[in-house]
Amino acid sequence: MKRFWKEARAVAADGGWTVELDGKPLRTPARQPLVVPTEALARGIAREWNGSGESIDPRAMPLTGLANAAIDRVGADPGTFAAGLAKYGEGDLLCYRANSQEALAQQQEREWAPLLAWARRRYDVDFQVTAGITHVPQPESTVQQLGHGVASLDPFRLAGLSPLVTIGGSLVAALMIVEEAIAAEDAWSAVTLDERWQMEQWGVDEEAVTMLANRRADFLAGASFLELLA
Repeated sequence: MKRFWKEARAVAADGGWTVELDGKPLRTPARQPLVVPTEALARGIAREWNGSGESIDPRAMPLTGLANAAIDRVGADPGTFAAGLAKYGEGDLLCYRANSQEALAQQQEREWAPLLAWARRRYDVDFQVTAGITHVPQPESTVQQLGHGVASLDPFRLAGLSPLVTIGGSLVAALMIVEEAIAAEDAWSAVTLDERWQMEQWGVDEEAVTMLANRRADFLAGASFLELLA
């Protein structure tokens, strides 16, 4: 789609804030009014539209995409969406240590143990930590408590949480970002420890670096979306 507007701006609306393009309010792909909870998020979305070139590039507009998802996809059935994300608690990345590379396992312990300790304190849960990649069930109470934490979030926060969980593979790290218990960059460093380690050991593959950079951009966009909801 080619650019058809001159100016985007955040405007107060019923139930929150919207973004107008030359005075016309944005709508989602499902044709619902794009109304977000905070002025800060509306301003962020407006910046994306103002920063667009002659053609719209959806990848350059992650806040818009997440807002659309919150309204059209998550808002239609937040319970089911939350349950899908909560399942990541059954096999959280942070619970799996290397079983053949001692140095990597030690680094995982240093970086991941503090995150699991936070979740233990915050949700009064425990975790089964193992070596290797074979699935080890987590205690039922742990899965339930983490699930309650996800289910308590509104559709917009669920939309922001989604890329953090699905890209990072750790529900714990994602919930820490939601609760501002860890900086997004630090969380990204933690969930990509294995990949960074392998690159250091075996060298850098250009395609892998590009894919990692794209994932990082999407991960940090989710964190930024949540920050603008605060």
